[in-house]
Amino acid sequence: MNGIEKITGRITADAQAEAERVLTAAREEAAKISARYQAQADAECADLTAKNAKAAAEREERLVSVAQMEARKVQLAAKQEMVEKAYAQALEKLSRLPEEQYVQVLADLLVQASSTGREEAIFSPEDRERVGKAAVARANEILTKQAAPGVPQGDSAVTNLLSKVAANVAAMAKGTAMLTLSKETRPLKGGFILKDENVEVNCTFDTLVRLQKAETAGMVAKKLFPEA
Repeated sequence: MNGIEKITGRITADAQAEAERVLTAAREEAAKISARYQAQADAECADLTAKNAKAAAEREERLVSVAQMEARKVQLAAKQEMVEKAYAQALEKLSRLPEEQYVQVLADLLVQASSTGREEAIFSPEDRERVGKAAVARANEILTKQAAPGVPQGDSAVTNLLSKVAANVAAMAKGTAMLTLSKETRPLKGGFILKDENVEVNCTFDTLVRLQKAETAGMVAKKLFPEA
């Protein structure tokens, strides 16, 4: 029995040793696998963290960009509104000029707009009654002087009368200085329509201001907002 027990004991010891070796190898392999997966998990976690951080940074950048764009839009709209108000105020001031100054402005415009000197000026009912006749008369005076620029002017009443007659004759010879005040009126807000048969020239203040705005809006904006 002792021999059998010894053999059995040796077999058991060998089996235990083998089992211990196998278990040790299994533990080592398990540790390696665990470490490998842990490293992979850490790498993936770091990658996700980096991606999330990048995504967050990109989103923040987009939001800032959108906010800046909206701010620029608001500022641009405000500037455009101020420019519009500037031209609206200019139009209002033109319409409210003192009568003498208003007549001169209209006369100068009539002279500039006239191409034949024989057109008729159409005003609003109010302006026709208030300043139409005076503006047309003054415009004809200017056209008369332009028709005879060489006629001398004197100090005496006789000389002035002769000069005026000579200028009128020259104007008549050229067929100019014959602007007339039309019986027709239109609902205009300052200025006039200069009509020659079927041809009309729009010299209303709102039209003139609008044309000026197309050419000068940039300059006006720089004046209003020099820091921009």
